[in-house]
Amino acid sequence: MGFPMQVRIGCCGFPVAQEKYYVTFPLVELQSTFYKLPRESTLQRWREAAPSGFEFVVKAWQVITHPSSGPTWKRAGIKVGKTKAARYGFLRPTAENFEAFDRTIDACTILQARVCLIQCPPSFKASPENVRNLKRFLSTVDRRGTTVAWEPRGNWIEKPILIRRLCEQLNLIHVVDLLRREPSSSPSIVYSRLHGLGSRQINYTYRYTYDDLKKLAQKISLFERIGCQDAYILFNNISMFEDAKRFFKLFHGTRSRETC
Repeated sequence: MGFPMQVRIGCCGFPVAQEKYYVTFPLVELQSTFYKLPRESTLQRWREAAPSGFEFVVKAWQVITHPSSGPTWKRAGIKVGKTKAARYGFLRPTAENFEAFDRTIDACTILQARVCLIQCPPSFKASPENVRNLKRFLSTVDRRGTTVAWEPRGNWIEKPILIRRLCEQLNLIHVVDLLRREPSSSPSIVYSRLHGLGSRQINYTYRYTYDDLKKLAQKISLFERIGCQDAYILFNNISMFEDAKRFFKLFHGTRSRETC
């Protein structure tokens, strides 16, 4: 039995030196692009340093999705005047957000990234206004061939039908934690960000068990059976490097045994 689906495993950010990371995984989801877009020369240097075939995912610049009053803006040292502050974030269809998205796609182009991740904060609720803004914004921007993966948070969890409709209308990949829930869309690409398990939606201190990783591998195999073409599996916890290595070994070891 063949396995046509491409399964890419990696981490959200570089938990170790880039040189060590490049020889361990074929994929990384950049976090630095979320906080503040690096210079073009920096992006070019990263692309040139990475091996042939190594894939970057660009996490969209936070000014597109997060309000200027949020802590991540302060962490990045981004400052805008009071008159413009309300024109950023929450996928508002403003000139400022459109420009920020265009610069994000510039980064994707330099890095040869196939996928751009848009992560919305919990405060971006599934309200009629936010739905209108999301639809207008994402139906207007020029993606230049880049696939957009969308991770809604907060009360969107309670709106799977709405998420599915928006993903279908706007050609989005619904990003989920596969160990917590299934994607609401029916994608050719599965994109999973693993934030740890427990009572909270995010538990960065969690270390995945063998049973957790085995369950994840089984879920991926199910998507393969229904015709999914690609899977992006990104670990986003404190022990992400070790957990991703363990999963890489487990998953590919299982595949090798099944093809024997």
